Amino acid sequence: MRRHTNREELWGFELKLARKSENSKVLLGLDGGTTSTVCVCTPAPSSHEQLPDPLPILARAVGGCSNHNSIGETAARQEMEEVMAEALKMAGCSRLAVGAVCLAVSGVNHVSDQHRVIQWLRQIFPDNVQLFVHNDAVAALASGTEGKLHGCVLIAGTGSIAYGFTQDGREARAAGAGPVLGDWGSGYGIASQALTAVIKAHDGRGPATSLTSAILQNLKLSTPDEVIGWTYADPSWARIAAIVPVVKACAAAGDKVAENVLLNAIRELAESVKAVVQRLKLCGEDGRDSFPLVMVGGVLETDNGWDMGKEVVSCVSNEFRGVIPIQPKVEPAVGAAMLAWNYCLKARLERIMPNHK
Repeated sequence: MRRHTNREELWGFELKLARKSENSKVLLGLDGGTTSTVCVCTPAPSSHEQLPDPLPILARAVGGCSNHNSIGETAARQEMEEVMAEALKMAGCSRLAVGAVCLAVSGVNHVSDQHRVIQWLRQIFPDNVQLFVHNDAVAALASGTEGKLHGCVLIAGTGSIAYGFTQDGREARAAGAGPVLGDWGSGYGIASQALTAVIKAHDGRGPATSLTSAILQNLKLSTPDEVIGWTYADPSWARIAAIVPVVKACAAAGDKVAENVLLNAIRELAESVKAVVQRLKLCGEDGRDSFPLVMVGGVLETDNGWDMGKEVVSCVSNEFRGVIPIQPKVEPAVGAAMLAWNYCLKARLERIMPNHK
């Protein structure tokens, strides 16, 4: 996606557009992660229209990382604004046609983060646009529950997090604190442990492992010593996490070191889910109630015979038999748009019926 030097240039396409009618509002749903940022533009609800299935997508734009903890706040905001502008441009809409924006971004962990992002969005969109900001896990959950916030979601991609909501609005999370604080079930965590195993095998602190030759070949390096330089030359999270398929391939071929790395990740992910379920009592007081567990992220996909998602569910179900695993049919950006749709519909009903909840 082309970088623009300033906001005026970025939104210059609007000068060529005829103003959209007040009756043709659109919504923006954005999913911002460490690997990529996706924004979709959808029609807004008319009157009391319920969420359609499938939700029509007018446009979809893709950009790079928008996690401010990874690339800094300025770069993250630029990435998000670029993809929002691109989605509206592709849909042939200006900001005047936007009814609501829902951003779900990794790295948004506190109310203070939400307030900063909303203040920034207020500089971009007209005052009448409804703005909603969440952690990216919230959109991932919504992508599997038709925009309803109930149950638990597990994201295991470059990073990892478990996030849950009760029907009365309580929420809890586990993990998602980034690589320094130990998202060991994440792609970064898996890759980091694999790289560490290579160094340990090389200097005699650990057992020999096929990870050494496989990773050297994948990275086009000659010796394990070069792994150190490669790692610190650019320690971006997504670059490190890209090694995960190599780890899965070695585990599938029977390498015990690689197997242990993946088994540790499965345990970490399962513990994150169980912590959220316990805190929110999603399983009910007696532990038998059912609840949805939305599974999102490349780490959980079947690869080289390793179905880590299935193994995580198996670990969780040993303690909470009511778990219902869900593989979303839509991407998290659409989940963010679904949230925006439901928020708009709820606000409209509350205006008409003040006592409506």
